[in-house]
Amino acid sequence: MEDLSLHILDIAENSVEAQADEIRIRLEENRQKDRLTLEIADNGKGMDKELLERALDPFVTTKKARRIGLGLPLLTEAAKAAGGTLTVRSQPGRGTKVRATFQLSHIDLKPLGDLTLTLLTLIAGHPDIDIRYTHAVNGKKYAFDTRDLRAQLHGIPINDPQVIKFIKHDINEGIDHIRRKT
Repeated sequence: MEDLSLHILDIAENSVEAQADEIRIRLEENRQKDRLTLEIADNGKGMDKELLERALDPFVTTKKARRIGLGLPLLTEAAKAAGGTLTVRSQPGRGTKVRATFQLSHIDLKPLGDLTLTLLTLIAGHPDIDIRYTHAVNGKKYAFDTRDLRAQLHGIPINDPQVIKFIKHDINEGIDHIRRKT
């Protein structure tokens, strides 16, 4: 995968397949600590201890259509290549949390990619799933939560083209705001 946004999309799609109805995505860029932290957590069916122990093996997958599962192994390699780590915690019936760290200044850190498009793909493609996105850069924070937006839509579908246009603008503005130098 070329950038971190594609890893986020892949892991979030795994959450959908695990029957999650809430996915939390958190990015934290801390330039002082030279650290990027990515967390993706869900309330899906989770994994038992045996599956969790094998989750980073590319030849293990729960998907029926394919025999390999490269999402977590590729994210692990991306984190290690950039001086970081990856951990996965999961409990059956409670969900899964993936946490990857990266050294921000590392030459092999993949670019973030198009985070807005990733989030729009998730929201439009899975309108019944709650997506909570938080992005922090050196203490400045942007948050987007589909639950808050749905409460204001009064029955208009969240994947309505005008709503998607609004979401795109909001996310782009929010990310631009926290990335601006103070």
